[in-house]
Amino acid sequence: MLDHFIFAEYSGFVSAVFMNAVSRRSFIATMLSTGIAPSIIGADAKPQKELPWKREEIIYRSATTIASLIRSKSISSEELVRAYLARIAEVNPKLNAVCQVDEKGALAAAREADAALARDGSVGKLHGVPITIKDSFDTKGIISAAGTQGRRKFIPDKDATVVARLRAAGAIILGKTNTPELTLSYDTDNLVYGRTHNPYDLSRTAGGSSGGSAAILAVGGSALDIGSDTAGSIRIPAHFCGVAGLKPTFGRVSRVGHILGPTGAASSHTHVGPMSRFAEDLHLVLSFICGPDPEDPEVLAASLEDSNQTDVTKLRVGYFIDTAKTKAHPEMALAVRAAIKVLNAAGLKCDQARPPGVETAPQLHAALNAQDGGKYYRKLLEQCGTTQLHPQTADLLKELEKKAASISRPADVVAQIEKLRESALNFMREFEIIICPPCSNSAPTPQFSAFVDYSYSSYFNLLGWPAAVVRGGRTASALPKGVQVIGRPWKEHEVLAITKLLEKELGGWKKDFRAENFVKPQI
Repeated sequence: MLDHFIFAEYSGFVSAVFMNAVSRRSFIATMLSTGIAPSIIGADAKPQKELPWKREEIIYRSATTIASLIRSKSISSEELVRAYLARIAEVNPKLNAVCQVDEKGALAAAREADAALARDGSVGKLHGVPITIKDSFDTKGIISAAGTQGRRKFIPDKDATVVARLRAAGAIILGKTNTPELTLSYDTDNLVYGRTHNPYDLSRTAGGSSGGSAAILAVGGSALDIGSDTAGSIRIPAHFCGVAGLKPTFGRVSRVGHILGPTGAASSHTHVGPMSRFAEDLHLVLSFICGPDPEDPEVLAASLEDSNQTDVTKLRVGYFIDTAKTKAHPEMALAVRAAIKVLNAAGLKCDQARPPGVETAPQLHAALNAQDGGKYYRKLLEQCGTTQLHPQTADLLKELEKKAASISRPADVVAQIEKLRESALNFMREFEIIICPPCSNSAPTPQFSAFVDYSYSSYFNLLGWPAAVVRGGRTASALPKGVQVIGRPWKEHEVLAITKLLEKELGGWKKDFRAENFVKPQI
């Protein structure tokens, strides 16, 4: 039902698409393919250069490619914004991935971007590129609910640091993508906007907490998104939806303006990072969202090396499939083995080896969160003005309170994590890269989302190491399956170099979601 989707200033062109999706979509496709679109999209638009592909396919290109096309004036930012708004209108009623759309603001920003380019040609790295932002980040002028009832009408007067840096690079914000309440679930569902569905099977979860981000990227509704990752929240949705995502080294990117900020129970393992269909965009975005922020004292001025200049043949790889407690699904094992086959063929030395203590990650992660018995999250909900909790949130708070009673000395939890980090660093004396599944299974139905083993992802949050996910094929039931690539602290260039190699050889993102899921039948 349309009242499940909250849209800001959503009228005109996009509303018309909602009202008659099939005929409008056919009309747009015809206009784009015949080259008539510029006269429809804007009366003042100038003829664009010929492209080597149909214009309706431009929304599926990488943000890097789109930025280049805008700079060369092969396509206008306004044309792209209108195309992405139309795509969101087409897919979102079934997907429920985008929870706020700022049509008016995005079009105004796009027109200014085109005018600025015409004036002097001085532009940022993402000049005019339409993107979305996970709703857990404050976004000036756009409702930023973070999935909780108390913020359902909250409009920030200041951008989160990462959002401000994206705007400074020229990005155009189309709107916000859905997230579970306070990002505290592996299934993207909340009482404000409802559940986000997996584009490959609408009965399955898109993952959490960056489920809205991954889902809209998968179907071409945005060029890229920014996610957050406290225990796998970038990598798991990327895996479930067949896109790419990066959790940078802890201390690389500011958390200021994120619902779980630089202080609190989750501060020591919350990371902010980019999500896209293509690995090449991950380095591009990281290059300008990283760096010190006076309001986040744990962010450092660490150098970021170029992944394109990395000699991957010198990297030693350790890989594992199962943990000491969990056996991954055979489909996940096949993805890892396919990745190792690619790396062996490229001349890399690969050995089967599992870092110590992977299986302990969920328990340590829970103990770390439970040190205050959930008081931090309760206080945060109170500050938001939330009185009605989503059942997932209520259950989590009960578990944290229960878990806290079994923690005799919180300092012991910190000591265990430090010991885990020390043993993991010793393990990495033999390797530069680790390959493993992002989790033990492909996307489940929502009721089983809490039963998948996420130790593969949460382990690297405790360590604070960089970790990326790239699509490595699909399962027998046509669901995407990802491969996780992990590196040593501050070595994102090595992680991304391997990620790009795997993407090239294993295929990466593909336009093979079930398009019929989003066709609105004519009445």
